[in-house]
Amino acid sequence: MIDETNKLLREISPEFNFNNPPIDPIQFAKDIAESLMNTSGVGLAANQVGLPHRCFVIRSNPILVMYNPIIVDYSKKEVYMDEGCLSFPNLIIKIKRPEHIRMRFTLPNGEVKTEKYTGMTSRIIQHEYDHLNGIIYTDRATRYHREMAQKKCLKLRKTIW
Repeated sequence: MIDETNKLLREISPEFNFNNPPIDPIQFAKDIAESLMNTSGVGLAANQVGLPHRCFVIRSNPILVMYNPIIVDYSKKEVYMDEGCLSFPNLIIKIKRPEHIRMRFTLPNGEVKTEKYTGMTSRIIQHEYDHLNGIIYTDRATRYHREMAQKKCLKLRKTIW
């Protein structure tokens, strides 16, 4: 059911080295942001597009590109919400995640920031952060929620085809 042909999705992405960058971090930020904007998605990790960089972009205002993110704190309270993923079209699963997080990350210009995120922004960041750690959102789902989502996805595919 789940296509995992992109092996990078199961690998931990290596830290992006700003002292000896493998690519220009500002240009890459522009490129990955453009890639996201050409989809209906709200987030995109570098490994989803076949690049082994510890970086992701989220659709926000303004668009936010995070290099080398680390969750430094999270709420004890967790909430369920539906999640999807560009790597697994039409597979929407209820996932339980912390309601808010504090994240330390590096901007494309090399500036390090620590920010608190809540609500949908927090959820998107956690989803993309998981990608960088080789975790797919289906891993976080209960068996029941995963099976229900797979049934809905199969039903949708049958109606499309």
